[in-house]
Amino acid sequence: MSLRSIVRELKEMRDGIGNTSTRGAGSRVSQRRTKSHIVPDMTLTSLEPIQQGQWANIPSELLLDIIRRVEETETSWPARAVVVSCASVCKSWRAVTKEIVQTPEQCGRLTFPISLKQPGPRDSPIQCYIRRDRETSAYLLYYGLVPSENETDKLLLVAKKIRRATGTDFIISLVADDFSRSSNTYVGKLRSNFLGTKFTIYDSQPPHGAGIPPKSTRSSRRFHSRQVSPRVPACNYIVSTITYELNVLRTRGPRRMNCIMNSIPVSAVQEGGTAPTPTSFPEITDEHFCSASAPALKGKGPVGDLSNSTLPVQEMPVQSQGPVESLVLKNKSPRWHEQLQCWCLNFKGRVTVASVKNFQLVAAVEPSHNVSAAEQEKVILQFGKIGKDIFTMDYRYPLSAFQAFAICLSSFDTKPACE
Repeated sequence: MSLRSIVRELKEMRDGIGNTSTRGAGSRVSQRRTKSHIVPDMTLTSLEPIQQGQWANIPSELLLDIIRRVEETETSWPARAVVVSCASVCKSWRAVTKEIVQTPEQCGRLTFPISLKQPGPRDSPIQCYIRRDRETSAYLLYYGLVPSENETDKLLLVAKKIRRATGTDFIISLVADDFSRSSNTYVGKLRSNFLGTKFTIYDSQPPHGAGIPPKSTRSSRRFHSRQVSPRVPACNYIVSTITYELNVLRTRGPRRMNCIMNSIPVSAVQEGGTAPTPTSFPEITDEHFCSASAPALKGKGPVGDLSNSTLPVQEMPVQSQGPVESLVLKNKSPRWHEQLQCWCLNFKGRVTVASVKNFQLVAAVEPSHNVSAAEQEKVILQFGKIGKDIFTMDYRYPLSAFQAFAICLSSFDTKPACE
């Protein structure tokens, strides 16, 4: 039997398990997650009660060789979904697959959902694009150079824009049909102030190495208790702040922005430096469940909107292990083109339409940090327009896909005081 035949059989067996398992919340989560074109690690646990079968008894040497060959041959999506299928067979297959699959920093590929929280490669950037849906106020992040005609691009993240009286929220999820912060598809959010000059990025899980907040902390954000799973923490961790400089006098020039990455040390851009790289989603236990000690709340009933609920949601700053200086990113200064009479940046063909939203971010470091000039000029994140409601997003180390996407979302919000 050829390798492709084995993989095809495994995929059919996994699909059969998903169709027959209709009991419990695990099956519902698995069906909902399939729409995101990427299977989260958490959904794989729903197969464990029935994971022991004929494929679980394969010798470890043969199993290692099979999965290694699949990993080497299926390098792009949608074919790379076979690698995820191998991890869905059983517990032993999942352990071997996770051992072989490398992080985006090492291989330059996205495989599991945790890859969206891991830093990108150091040399060549990961190229993605964002599609804006004006009717639904949604922003969809796809993995690929440009939109394909057959719509086989892999959906990574989706953001929903919600306008408030005091600002704007962008709720970020793994799927396009569930933006509830009580769901395990919730990834994080971006929140702006009233003027659109300051944004805060919140992560649904603590950054790698950060402590879990005490469960006695309270916040004004609320969910209805019936809508919250006891396995999903209602917490938000501040991982970055984005500020746009005021332009009250309407002086000539593009937007100017600064990003303080609270969860990334400035040493990450130095030679031999490393950025936090989570390897899996954290286990949620009762003692880590932030809203376990929530007091009884008064109210006549639940409100269905995801922004008006009745269970506290904490918004916690990152707890650092010591006096570590955070990495600061600034937009690369453009040059004035006399013939075109406009500001220009070299996007190397990835941006084709002039827009005030276009930007490139580089590291803003002091000379005392001993960062080479080449590293200071290296573009860590670039974002720009290529068509109506189509934008490219290229990011590299030490940013993750989630952090890069949240920074790009800040460019979509209206900024009357900055333009």
